[in-house]
Amino acid sequence: MYTLSQKFEGMKPSATREILKVTSQPGMIAFAGGSPAVDAFPTEAVTKLSNEILTENPVSALVYGVSEGYQPLRDTLRKWLFEKEDVVKKGDEVIITSGGTQVMDLCARVLCDEGDTVICEEPSFVGSLNCFRSHGLHLVGVPIDDDGMNIDALRKAVKAHPEAKFIYTIPNFQNPGGTTLSLEKRRAMYEIARENDLVIVEDNPYGKLRVAGEDVPAIKSFDTEGIVVYAGSFSKILAPGIRVAYAVVPARMVPAFTIAKQVSDVHTGVLNQMIVSRWFDEYDVDAHIESIKGIYRHKLNLMCDCLDQYCGDTITYVRPEGGLFIWAKLPDSVDMPQYVKRLLDFKVAVVPGTAFMIDGDAACHYIRLNFSTPSDENIEKGIEIMGKVIKEFI
Repeated sequence: MYTLSQKFEGMKPSATREILKVTSQPGMIAFAGGSPAVDAFPTEAVTKLSNEILTENPVSALVYGVSEGYQPLRDTLRKWLFEKEDVVKKGDEVIITSGGTQVMDLCARVLCDEGDTVICEEPSFVGSLNCFRSHGLHLVGVPIDDDGMNIDALRKAVKAHPEAKFIYTIPNFQNPGGTTLSLEKRRAMYEIARENDLVIVEDNPYGKLRVAGEDVPAIKSFDTEGIVVYAGSFSKILAPGIRVAYAVVPARMVPAFTIAKQVSDVHTGVLNQMIVSRWFDEYDVDAHIESIKGIYRHKLNLMCDCLDQYCGDTITYVRPEGGLFIWAKLPDSVDMPQYVKRLLDFKVAVVPGTAFMIDGDAACHYIRLNFSTPSDENIEKGIEIMGKVIKEFI
């Protein structure tokens, strides 16, 4: 009988993906997703652009593409990212990927050998954690504070693991924690990486969805050493089904990233890249982003208000300044997995916090709530149910 790769032994499927199977049930209130609000999708623009491309020159969209990406889109992104965030430095290249998680896959392929160590925030995005695990990497978690990764704990982790290859961080509206890494901590993280020959993988899929507070400069913006790989995505500002994301890659890494991309999927879908490129050419992308912020601001405030009203004496959280998620803490006396199961009896789905931990079997009193997908009515109804159910456990 054949055997499976040892790298996948003990790995569990993404809890968020598995819970989505449950959320398709009629009447389910889904706080477990990770998708942007569907009314934020520019559907008319995508329809128009697709028709234009497939009418004017369909062959150009249906042939093989360049592994690094559709050149007009790469040129547009280089200019846009430089002007908006100053994250494209001399020698850097913009490489188009099939979704943001592919950037993590390419980083693991290019920067690590099996058994190498990666330092991650804990909790962190389960998709990236599973990606790193699939490459046989050893994950070391560093706890997050209200303003992002604990820097003292990061220094200890780096000292304890001098063999580590890179630090993985989601600095803006962290998934699942909702926290934003402060400027002071961003600079400290960069100095720690520079002093210890570490790369930083800066994953920023939510940064454009700031609805409160002030923007904080990207870590990549002060990268003078070529040690930061910056990842961004159109999943949250255009549509996740487009599967177009990008990496800003330092010059030294570009040849290896290109080869890794070639052996991963050859290239990202040309049609989808052309849609994004023309979106920039024919529409005001920045105005679109500003408009959809209103949707997320409303939904975030509504969920927070409902949590305060119905769960204020039992569930605590740090109010995020953007993104899609709230990281909610249950009382220590509450059995979190049982609470999650009980909510399903009332057709409310949340993600257990253990899904985002390095050790999924460790005790955890957190759940992740998504506010972007459910309707206003379901947000209020679902949070009210959460408040009633938790009283059964206290």
